[in-house]
Amino acid sequence: MPITQQNARIESIVRRVIITVIVIGCLVVLRPFVSALAWAAILCFCSWPLYLRLGKLFRGRKEAAAGVMTALVALVMVVPFVIVGLSFADNIAHLLDRISAVRANGLPPAPEWVSQIPLFGDMIQNYWSGLAANTDTLMVLLKQLLVYSRAWLLARGLNIAEGILQLSLSVMMAFFFYLNGERITERVREAGKRILGDYGQHMITVTGQTVKGVVYGILGTALAQGILAGIGFWIAGVPSAFLLGLLVFFLSMIPFGPPLVWIPVTIWVFLSGHMGWGIFMALWGFLIISGVDNIIRPYLISRGANLPFVLVLLGVLGGLLAFGFIGIFLGPTLLAIGYSLAREFLRNKPNGPPPAS
Repeated sequence: MPITQQNARIESIVRRVIITVIVIGCLVVLRPFVSALAWAAILCFCSWPLYLRLGKLFRGRKEAAAGVMTALVALVMVVPFVIVGLSFADNIAHLLDRISAVRANGLPPAPEWVSQIPLFGDMIQNYWSGLAANTDTLMVLLKQLLVYSRAWLLARGLNIAEGILQLSLSVMMAFFFYLNGERITERVREAGKRILGDYGQHMITVTGQTVKGVVYGILGTALAQGILAGIGFWIAGVPSAFLLGLLVFFLSMIPFGPPLVWIPVTIWVFLSGHMGWGIFMALWGFLIISGVDNIIRPYLISRGANLPFVLVLLGVLGGLLAFGFIGIFLGPTLLAIGYSLAREFLRNKPNGPPPAS
């Protein structure tokens, strides 16, 4: 082999090695932020029409429009979870104080509404009275509860704090996506056209429709239900109202999930002797919380992708394990994209013409 060709080959290998090392280094640096970047891009894409309207309102000043959009997204995505985190911290302190008070003063009598619980009321009442009479058993139980609850509550508090940090980071990154969204979109379209030809544009369109369907129809309605539930519980004076709202947020991703929270809460309010607030909670739960689920969700999902329930469940759980708290939002979205693209790929040949829209 001539020396010139050999040198050219060595230079080519060296360039490839250098590029590979740089790419790997970039991936290592960005790995902790991949989930936040992905969610920021999804948020920006789904709220892009509103950003364009704000751009017209601010007469083309992109920085002002992007700043207002970022503030609005933070108000919807971050502030509710900050309130939940603060409420969780207060509840931890209150619970530990209650446990310490019981250890010092003994177990108080059971509330009157305990005996009125259907089926299990008398059993709980008798068990409560037995613990109050047997101090040694009560102290052992409280010691175990204090040891395990501290570790569990601390871990959950750290999870919530990490999730708030990830959401805040994604919102901050969304500001820059708003400013450069048009150029990013153009690059994505060019890449899709190079990889899949004209069919790539169709696949990008399917991906966009799927993302909007999942974010609006599943995650958006879940967030709306959680916020509305927390507000209703807080108005009615229910303890740990915002934590219960967070539970509604999680359960709203499964069929008939929110009633599993607001119906027992309503029963508890009635049993506590607050008839007026019980009626309020029943109406709020049926008309407001479940009304979002029964009316708004089907409309929004019909405009996007109707994702099977099992994929939603796997997306939430898998996303939580893979990406942490932000994976609750990211997991179902990624699975929905994969599901829709696989269905489109099997339905149409990639080398053929895209189906008529």
